[in-house]
Amino acid sequence: MTFHVAIIGGGTGGLCLAHGLREAGISVAVYERSRTRTERLQGYRVHLNPHGAAALHECLPPKLWRRFVETTSKRGGDYVFLTEQLAELMRIESELSSSPDPVNAHHGVSRITLHQVLSSGLEDVLHYDKTFCRYEQKDRVLCHFEDGTTAEADLVVGADGANSRVRKQFLPHAKRVDTGIRAIAGKFPLTDETRKLVPERLIDGPNSVFPPHGCGFFTAPHEFDGGENDGSAEVDDVLFDNTGSYVMWAYGASAKRYAAGLSEMDGAALKRAVLEQIEAWHPAFVRMVTESPEGTITLMRIMTSEQVEPWPTSSVTLLGDAIHSMTPMRGIGANTALRDAQLLCRNLVAASFGDMTVTEAVSLYENKMRDYGFEAVRTSLKAAEQFVSENRVGRTMAKGMFRFIEAVPPLKRRMFADQKD
Repeated sequence: MTFHVAIIGGGTGGLCLAHGLREAGISVAVYERSRTRTERLQGYRVHLNPHGAAALHECLPPKLWRRFVETTSKRGGDYVFLTEQLAELMRIESELSSSPDPVNAHHGVSRITLHQVLSSGLEDVLHYDKTFCRYEQKDRVLCHFEDGTTAEADLVVGADGANSRVRKQFLPHAKRVDTGIRAIAGKFPLTDETRKLVPERLIDGPNSVFPPHGCGFFTAPHEFDGGENDGSAEVDDVLFDNTGSYVMWAYGASAKRYAAGLSEMDGAALKRAVLEQIEAWHPAFVRMVTESPEGTITLMRIMTSEQVEPWPTSSVTLLGDAIHSMTPMRGIGANTALRDAQLLCRNLVAASFGDMTVTEAVSLYENKMRDYGFEAVRTSLKAAEQFVSENRVGRTMAKGMFRFIEAVPPLKRRMFADQKD
């Protein structure tokens, strides 16, 4: 069976799907609203778990899979839970949660570099400066773009992110809500000089910091062997640099903990807002925030999707944040989008061989995606609420639990045995 797929949005999930379909010989086109491949790149680290890695391995051509592996962070490190005074609560050794096989491993990767890898090889099907307006469903689906052009497809996949225009037309009742949490994130560049300013623990691997109550802090290093910009743009700001090593950090708390006017603050003011909150913490955290360039510091309003009841399958579907946008507190949003791409690709390949119709392929995808996608939304929201919990007793009990698990190695091994799956 021959059919054509139009993907609206050139993000992680949409590009992964495009590669998988193209490798299978299925006609596909991607429409991205950015004018160039570097226009809206985000310069922070993203964590890919074995689900995300397996999806990339399955969908990418071998050459790009190898390039992905080569550009991941060269320092994995143990995952450690710390107090705000840098006391260690629990350590998850890297061998407990990862695998030497890159397909089944956890990876840290620059969002910029990942986007460059995923954009490669799609030059003939990836169309930039195409802002989607609306679609019409007739015998085929007709997509309209702001520049006055149109495109026809047998299936349209909305992969256009949390503010998806495809979703707004397709499922107008599907909503995202504000959790009331605000996170401020930045990048601490790693150079010969700055490495001397913080303890090795903050460079060795990711850390979740548990202050007494009301807020949380996360750090994760990204070590480059060298790396390269793709050369399509000259970008000087550290936020968009994907050639230098750094530690990504994020402070999160309820909006009411910050001073008024947070949403209007620039990088310098956001830095001061975090420093006011952590002034009594270990000096290493203060130095990390202080020495982070103001241009790398950004504010994030933490949103989450609401559960959507099953909808009738049609020639339009959704993928990734366009349907199950979640908080970043568990680091599973990109992985869930990649899982979507892998599943939908498999089903559409089966349809191309005549094993099922395209409608059946999409229906099977949507039924399964709704289950694991919204489960990810719920667990991510729970993690966000715990991250900023005002419950002093609960925070104290959590620290005690971490210490207990750390003191019983067999228990810790059993608890994290499934992290490699």
